[in-house]
Amino acid sequence: MATTLDNDRRVATTSPSTTRGKTRLAWDVIFRALRLIRRYVENAYVVFGIFLLSGAAIAVVFTWIFAEIAERVRAGSTQSFDETVMRWIGEHQNPGVQAAMLEITSLGTGSVVSMIVLVAGLFLWLNRHKHSAVLLVVATLGGIVLNNLLKIGFDRPRPQVFKWGTYAVSSSFPSGHAMSSIIVYGTVAYLAARLQRNLASRVATMVLAALIIVAICASRLYLGVHYPSDIAAGLVIGLAWAAFCMAVLEAAQLYAKRNAPQMLKDEAPAPAGAAPSS
Repeated sequence: MATTLDNDRRVATTSPSTTRGKTRLAWDVIFRALRLIRRYVENAYVVFGIFLLSGAAIAVVFTWIFAEIAERVRAGSTQSFDETVMRWIGEHQNPGVQAAMLEITSLGTGSVVSMIVLVAGLFLWLNRHKHSAVLLVVATLGGIVLNNLLKIGFDRPRPQVFKWGTYAVSSSFPSGHAMSSIIVYGTVAYLAARLQRNLASRVATMVLAALIIVAICASRLYLGVHYPSDIAAGLVIGLAWAAFCMAVLEAAQLYAKRNAPQMLKDEAPAPAGAAPSS
């Protein structure tokens, strides 16, 4: 019996450092933060505020990064780098690659993005994930309005380094394709991943979305209709808006834990083997 108790004490005292390894200090901070949140979880308003403020903080950070990029674009300090990259791309044009890029860039056009939002939103709504469907529509419409306002405000001319491989309208900064792709594909992937129970499926969903976003952004550069700084700015401000929208949904979910349990039931992952309802 004494030997068993000694072994139990040894396991209890060594397991945290053994399992966390060299990163145990970072994990300690994370676990303490989680315990702090759990301590106040009885107050739904506090939890709602924590997530809402976290989303706002992320949005502010990325908005600040966008402002830094925009300031450098206005000052012309990015122009040399932008044109160097565009000239290199212009020297490496290939008809086959250009045809592929035309197909890829269509994934970020307004008509395709609208259909994706329509189909995904309808699927979520019919499967009783109405709050997720609303989030997707709000994030998309808000992104469209924000992008148009920014384009009007900056009014940067399109690149003229080499002949365009596709037709483009409106101003160049920030990239509408980059912004809409990270908002729509990122939000759809997030909503799909949060309904899946398997971690590998969640990771695969997010990785696939990231690859689509990167491919769309690369196509805009290869076709000569955007500078690299346009793409970077579109991604950053799009991520800021999408992250804030996602944080609002998560905050509402935690708030509903105490105040509207039916909301959590509606947004729960589908049970294994269950057929979707219509």
